[in-house]
Amino acid sequence: MNEPEPTDPDLPDVTGGDSGGNADGAGNAGTPGGNAAGRSAGAGDEPERIVLYGQDATLRRKRAAAGLVGVLLFAAAFGGVAGLIGGLGAGLVVAVIVAAALGFVVASNARRQVWLDGRTVVMRSFGSRRVDLVTAPRIELLLSDVRGSRTVSLLVTSESNKAVKVDLAIYAGTGGRELGILALRRLADALADNIEANGLVFSELLVAQLRSEARGDGAADRPLYRIASLAPQGKLAQRFTMEAVSRFVASLE
Repeated sequence: MNEPEPTDPDLPDVTGGDSGGNADGAGNAGTPGGNAAGRSAGAGDEPERIVLYGQDATLRRKRAAAGLVGVLLFAAAFGGVAGLIGGLGAGLVVAVIVAAALGFVVASNARRQVWLDGRTVVMRSFGSRRVDLVTAPRIELLLSDVRGSRTVSLLVTSESNKAVKVDLAIYAGTGGRELGILALRRLADALADNIEANGLVFSELLVAQLRSEARGDGAADRPLYRIASLAPQGKLAQRFTMEAVSRFVASLE
């Protein structure tokens, strides 16, 4: 699994200090009235595309270039070891295989885009996946710890068993980056209407996050940061089920 770096333009920087600049928007979004207003405002219009993960062209090129350099170094290292053992031919074969596998991962990550189209999450890389949040039969919270950065993500799975990961926040220390207020509100609205996996629990988590932002809480006091701190240190990924998230949300009250 490719872990995202905290460079998403839709994940605004947050620090341990006050974030009152977002209070008004989050306050409207984090209340039932705000959600209803969002629904009625969009009635009769085409679904608005909300970017959940994306990189601008310049950043994408820089990341791809850096990734390719790493691929070449790894391929050369593995090929050199194989060459010492099996000769020049074996070394070249191993180097090509390693370069092809890692190159595909780097290229796929560089092309990755995720957005919300109405109530459907779309992920595009070399191909595309679509998951309807209303009918998704499985929703899980994914916590990961990579190189000191903890990522909180939603993992939504479609009826055809295709999964899409939506990164909600990335934290390092007492700061980090979080998904924008509008994106969190739209996700919360869609999850609240889920008919299969009790998405209302995950919706309540996002609403609690919005209300915390509206109060001007520091990053360390926000629900997403608090649940991220539950991830075991050094463990690549851990899934939280609906029941686990429900218990956490209940503890916030």
